[in-house]
Amino acid sequence: MNTYDVIVAGATGMVGRKMIQVLEERKFPVERLIPLASERSVGKEVEFQGRKVPVELLSAETLARYKAPIGLFSAGASVSREFGPIAAANGTLVIDNSSAFRMDPAVPLVVPEVNREMIFRHNGIIANPNCSTIQMVVALKPLHDRYRVKRVIVSTYQSVTGAGQRGFDQLMSELKNEVPEFQKFPYQILFNCLPHIDEFTDDGYTKEEHKMINETQKIMGDASISVSATCVRVPTVGGHSESVNVEFEQPFDMDDVITLLSDAKGIIMQNDPKNKIYPMPIWAHDKDETFVGRVRRDFSVPNGLNLWIVADNLRKGAATNAVQIAEEWIKGQ
Repeated sequence: MNTYDVIVAGATGMVGRKMIQVLEERKFPVERLIPLASERSVGKEVEFQGRKVPVELLSAETLARYKAPIGLFSAGASVSREFGPIAAANGTLVIDNSSAFRMDPAVPLVVPEVNREMIFRHNGIIANPNCSTIQMVVALKPLHDRYRVKRVIVSTYQSVTGAGQRGFDQLMSELKNEVPEFQKFPYQILFNCLPHIDEFTDDGYTKEEHKMINETQKIMGDASISVSATCVRVPTVGGHSESVNVEFEQPFDMDDVITLLSDAKGIIMQNDPKNKIYPMPIWAHDKDETFVGRVRRDFSVPNGLNLWIVADNLRKGAATNAVQIAEEWIKGQ
């Protein structure tokens, strides 16, 4: 089996550390792990395969020196815009977890269970979608192929870990009745819900909500799908949850819907409400799959369906999806 040098840019961040963990867990064929980060993290170490690997500076010089075939980037949009093209010019396949390239028409936006073929249409950069979008389209894809999705109304319940280490730290500080060292959220998150993720735009939606709308259409390859999103931060840690209402163009059979979802790659059904079995963040935590339950017909519209979808936002919503893209790229070599 071929092995590959792998850059992880943003290696000391919450998603970067998770990427390294997932690479090891999934036995990705790593020849040499190259953890890179900003100057303040240089000299720190990350653990990989039982050894400590020193973190180096993310710079044009470092990227040129290594010229690794694969680069997993999770260092923020501005950093990706600066260094992603430099790495790609060195022959590195950049799989970028930020929002920097997601809506660039020249950059594939990929969820392997949905649009694997786009992996092989890149120009050096592949974008990893937003965490809340990934888990939703995994569930929508098999249903769209059969019944054609017309409209989606989604409300999200997103973990503090979606806001990075500082979001997690704020919740932990509040749990201890301490003043947070850094106030990530505009209000207390403990015992609270904030209908506010990312910045508000002039139309009253947030950037996170616009991401779900635009990215869903791009990933599904269908601009006719209407999406309305409300994104909410909640004081959970294990993952993101979503209430998804779907209206199809065609009538559907409920038994067929259950079968399609049950047979779909990457989905675990937890759809037994009589026995109180349904997806929850505590069950999705540290898992790679997307969990689907509370599947029921929406009787208010002719072809309506309700779904409850949960996934670990640091894994399938970020690190795992990026590693899966790299795995599929290797298979296609």
